[in-house]
Amino acid sequence: MKTIIETPNFKARQELLDFVQEKTDKLDLYSDRIIESRVYLKLNNSDNGENKVCEIKVLIPGNDLFASAESTSFEEAVVKAIEGVKHQIERWKDSKNRKSHSTPL
Repeated sequence: MKTIIETPNFKARQELLDFVQEKTDKLDLYSDRIIESRVYLKLNNSDNGENKVCEIKVLIPGNDLFASAESTSFEEAVVKAIEGVKHQIERWKDSKNRKSHSTPL
């Protein structure tokens, strides 16, 4: 799986980029059909301190999954967004399995 990480309007530390890569690489464990993941890390104008945003788009043939999370740190936002994508992959796999096991009347 290919991972593209974008950080508009700021330069991310290499440690953060490595962290994101490590977390997105683990998505392959949930599905071998994932073609690409696109991760957007951005700063949000927020008064409550939760101004770090992570948006993840996962490309699967016939389906694109998307999750977004906001937190006080990019690492926490990445973890939350990855959890959202994992949940969507599991639902996608379940619905796919139900369709293939259903028998016509």
